[in-house]
Amino acid sequence: MADPHLLVHREGAVLVLTMNRPEARNAWSLEMLARLWDAWVELDADPALRVAVLTGAGGTFCAGADLKLMHSDQRDDPWQARFAADPELHWKAMLRHHQLKKPLIAAVEGFALGGGTEILQCTDLRVAGRSAIFGLTEAVYGLFPLGGSTVRLPRQIPYAAAMEMLLTGRKVSAEEARGWGLIGRVVDDGQALSTALELAQRIAANGPLAVQAIKRAVMEGLDQSEAAALANELAIGQPIFRTADAKEGPRAFAERRTPQFTGR
Repeated sequence: MADPHLLVHREGAVLVLTMNRPEARNAWSLEMLARLWDAWVELDADPALRVAVLTGAGGTFCAGADLKLMHSDQRDDPWQARFAADPELHWKAMLRHHQLKKPLIAAVEGFALGGGTEILQCTDLRVAGRSAIFGLTEAVYGLFPLGGSTVRLPRQIPYAAAMEMLLTGRKVSAEEARGWGLIGRVVDDGQALSTALELAQRIAANGPLAVQAIKRAVMEGLDQSEAAALANELAIGQPIFRTADAKEGPRAFAERRTPQFTGR
């Protein structure tokens, strides 16, 4: 039996997702997208999970849509039924139509092209190997980056940089992507996943209710005026101080021990 197109395993409170079609630069298949959506549901629903890491197998991240599959007859694909039952499934899998409650970290080696750079914009922390390459190449093929890049990219990096990526389809190095703010960290090749896991474990050790509330306040505030965002911050943040975790953190500090957060 062939390996699944998405490998899923847990490392404590961290959910590690590995896109697994290295022969196709981990381009999306129906199976991979369906399994991605299942993983996002699992991450949101399971209180034992506090953060996720998304990476790719075989030294590359993701080449986005599989252009060969896009123009082939997939009616016999056993995963097609999932998409027939839920026409929004591919958008939710790509995180275009779904906002995760918990942090997501990207660990990028090799190519992150097209949809690979699009889903990158839905992650919260981003680590890349020094030789990683990014690009929104849709226009080169007469296509449109429907994963949300015309909306999200100009909000995440400078306008002129976003437009250069979108309109020229030029591939961008990891160092250039970091300079624009698309990537947070550049590490030696082969170290992206281990670095991402270190970050994930640091997040997982923090109070989960606080982490999720911080992410929610930031994401909601991006679409609000400063005054509205500050009011929303109070509404989201003040209840955290009434949680058991908010009592445990200062108590552990005073007792010089590691806090034992329970998510309550």
